[in-house]
Amino acid sequence: MSSDKAKDLASGEGSSSRSPDDRQGVAAAATPLSRYESQKRRDWNTFCQYLNNQRPPVAMAQCSHVLDFLRYLDQFGKTKVHLQGCVFFGQPEPPGPCACPLRQAWGSLDALIGRLRAAYEENGGSPETNPFASGAIRMYLREIKDFQAKARGVPYKKKKKKRNIQVTASAAAADARAS
Repeated sequence: MSSDKAKDLASGEGSSSRSPDDRQGVAAAATPLSRYESQKRRDWNTFCQYLNNQRPPVAMAQCSHVLDFLRYLDQFGKTKVHLQGCVFFGQPEPPGPCACPLRQAWGSLDALIGRLRAAYEENGGSPETNPFASGAIRMYLREIKDFQAKARGVPYKKKKKKRNIQVTASAAAADARAS
């Protein structure tokens, strides 16, 4: 795209002189990203910036830096995670304040890794070398999940799939009519 066209796009001028195909391309480019895509792009840019700020800058595929990045993000968390020495350790609803740190919630880290895993492959990385899919990352997430479950006193449980109530209700109604 020439710089004149770029200026026209930025200013919104010149749309009448474009062909219908050009206008469709502009409309497709101007379509806002979904919330997930925006988060994924922001997370990817944050990770790349983190790597560039390391001295010396590091390569993308080094798994230890992914773990360092997760630990770095932990300081910006908003979830109170009680330490083992805290009097509220293991209590799901503590009665008062304490000095325990705010950390990233396990679910937030899990979602972040999922987005970064997808972004890595979208940006040219192969699934076989994806550092976000490594066993070390899965083990780190499991450790965080287990510790946070103990700290709050309520274990994480897998959500059971909900059966479609409407289908079962209509089936019961059909059985009642049949008899």
